[in-house]
Amino acid sequence: MKIDKKLIKELVDNLKDFNLTELEYQEGQTKIRVSRASKGIETSKTGAMVSPNKSVLKNTEDSSEGIRIKSPIIGTAYLAPEPGAKKFVDVGQKVKKGQTIMIVEAMKTMNHVPSTSDGVVNKILVEDGQPVEFGQTLIVLK
Repeated sequence: MKIDKKLIKELVDNLKDFNLTELEYQEGQTKIRVSRASKGIETSKTGAMVSPNKSVLKNTEDSSEGIRIKSPIIGTAYLAPEPGAKKFVDVGQKVKKGQTIMIVEAMKTMNHVPSTSDGVVNKILVEDGQPVEFGQTLIVLK
């Protein structure tokens, strides 16, 4: 499959021009989706996907030791149950296995992310409202 760079550039320009976060275009079996949220371009003919730029994730990853709680899905991370509410967890707080540490919204569904272990929150690696990828480390426990 040949990727039409001119079409993709035009779609990205439309994101900016119309202040959109995502735009999808389909012609026959070819489907192209561009999104500001994931900083990537997805193309699909048979379900294959081109991964977003990995440098976006490197800035949020941390090399410190500890138990890593990772995102179970692609979506938007929220540190509190609603805007202005108290966060689920803060750095230094003890958490129990199964306790909700944040929410990842995907397709208008709020998915609670549980702690995979008992521990103390060492670092929170995402900001409220930040897009996250599947497998991205969200929190490090010690």
